[in-house]
Amino acid sequence: MAGPPAGTLVIIPAYNEADTIAEVVTRASAHAAVLVVNDGSKDRTGEIAEAMAGCHVIHHARNTHIPGAIVDGFRFALANGFAYAVTMDAGLSHDPALLGSLIAQPDADLVISYRVTSTNTPLYRRALSRAAAYMVNAAIRQPRWKIWTRGYRDVTSGYRRYSRRAMEVIVGAPMVCRSFDFHLEALAVINYSGLTIREFPITYVFSNSSLNRRVVGQAFQTWLRLLGGLHRPPS
Repeated sequence: MAGPPAGTLVIIPAYNEADTIAEVVTRASAHAAVLVVNDGSKDRTGEIAEAMAGCHVIHHARNTHIPGAIVDGFRFALANGFAYAVTMDAGLSHDPALLGSLIAQPDADLVISYRVTSTNTPLYRRALSRAAAYMVNAAIRQPRWKIWTRGYRDVTSGYRRYSRRAMEVIVGAPMVCRSFDFHLEALAVINYSGLTIREFPITYVFSNSSLNRRVVGQAFQTWLRLLGGLHRPPS
């Protein structure tokens, strides 16, 4: 008879990250099992990950962006009996040295890291993160008119720990996100499911960004859907 779920899987979506993937996997492996989702890379990302001892790898034939990579990672974690999954960036924006502290956070279905300090982060990125936090909190918190109270501080952060229950809820949800907006929609789904959410302070180091007008536009469209009641349970 199988025992209860145990352990944490670090899920690392990676698209053309050959320069950093070996370091990220090596440092993350010191804390937990690691899965690299090679999301249609055109460089040697997948080859490098495959060559690393103990590293699990999923290969996508084409780039599915953040939602496809993370949800496939969740399916792998659920199928292999992991109790938790941590999602993190492949480009060293998320410090692997913080994994131990993130994994050790008190039990919660979602632990979101929030950026207390940041290094090299452009002003426009900080402004977008603050605006997104205000807008998403306004859309999903109840009662919705109490928007001046402190809500979730960093809704765009992708450095997160998900419980098995949270992964199951997201895998089973009719997600509409297409890229970066996964983080907004996943938070809404977990929030509406009544699962527990905690926050964890980190220092963020900006390295590179795939953020562009199209990605921002997709996030805005997802926010409009959330504002309109996407995933909100009937009252």
